[in-house]
Amino acid sequence: MTGDAQPDGSRSGPGGAGEPGGAGGPGGPGGPGARAGPAPTRTDKRRYFVLMTICIGLFVVSWAVVDRYSVLAAVIMSGVALVIPPFAAIVANVASATDRRRP
Repeated sequence: MTGDAQPDGSRSGPGGAGEPGGAGGPGGPGGPGARAGPAPTRTDKRRYFVLMTICIGLFVVSWAVVDRYSVLAAVIMSGVALVIPPFAAIVANVASATDRRRP
């Protein structure tokens, strides 16, 4: 996408926002020497997958089955499912977060 116009009217250059190895735009994290942490381990990926499966399952069951018996219970189940994705992202990034800590 070198030199292509962006939806906001700006233009991206080499290493700019949206480019591999770029700084991620103004105020974005990283820079030329910044590196992402290590890839999540297989266990972390499995935990993320399980948490997201539970999240989607709660949404589907709450509005396909539980809704017929109790709308309040369906809303509560949806609220619980709404809280799961941030924790799943934290679990998936635990390995890289611990390696980025300063000694």
